[in-house]
Amino acid sequence: MPKAAQNFFRALRLPFITASILPFVFGSLIEKTNFKLLGFLLGLFCVAATHLSANLINDYADSKSGADCQDKKFYGFFGGSKLIQEKILSERFFLLAAISFGILALLCAVLLAAALRNLFPFGIFLAIIALSWLYSHKPLQFSYHRLGEMAIFLFFGPAPVMGGYFIQTGIFPDLKSFLLSLPFGFLTTAILFVNEVPDFQEDSNAKKFTWVSIVGARRAFFIYALLILLAFGSIFLNIGLGNLKPAAVLSVIFLVPAFKAGVILKRFSQEKMRLLESSKLAIAVQAFISLVLIFGVL
Repeated sequence: MPKAAQNFFRALRLPFITASILPFVFGSLIEKTNFKLLGFLLGLFCVAATHLSANLINDYADSKSGADCQDKKFYGFFGGSKLIQEKILSERFFLLAAISFGILALLCAVLLAAALRNLFPFGIFLAIIALSWLYSHKPLQFSYHRLGEMAIFLFFGPAPVMGGYFIQTGIFPDLKSFLLSLPFGFLTTAILFVNEVPDFQEDSNAKKFTWVSIVGARRAFFIYALLILLAFGSIFLNIGLGNLKPAAVLSVIFLVPAFKAGVILKRFSQEKMRLLESSKLAIAVQAFISLVLIFGVL
């Protein structure tokens, strides 16, 4: 692959795209009668483009604030793409690319609204794209004021699951789809939190305060463990309510890698290279449990 293409994919931070796509697929399959394929595809492209736009503006905003400029080493899973700091791509590139993907998402949202003959998904999209930018960009910068974790929970839990459900059923709000979105929200928040631990010192220096700043890096594993327990607790709640088939209990297999990620957080909270493994494990746990849950609704 040409180096320019590699840098472009690196800028997009593609390994994280499963965090939005899989919950949307899940939400779209909760009710499988009269499946709207066009609506599904337009919604999927809208979700993916919105996520990539948010990734790009995050790099731009964290470069502007200085959060990503202190440690210029590229780790792959936290600390940003470092392409700005390595002077490979400019802040302007990230801003324009974020706008471009935002426009692509906007186009998909317009086509989706036309296909469904309903302006509601367009209005929801406008709210989500605006809030996803404000996650890291001024004036609100949720991720700088200990609100980023709550925003991620909503963006990668209720938003894609209930959005996919709405496209197929026309129903919003809906208690069942909200309850089914909870595992995705908790698991993706756990990914974010794991990635905040190695960035804790640099974030603090840039006045970027995450949940890690509440307990400190050495005790961060407590919050991670709580998020994982809430994720599995919500899975069993949905099984008990009949929202998920009993096959979803297979997700307990992934308690093992989730536990291992927690152990790494506890033992090596100051060692970024060791924390890379916890980041990979957290992403894998979210992805594989998402697949199990998709199987659980099928």
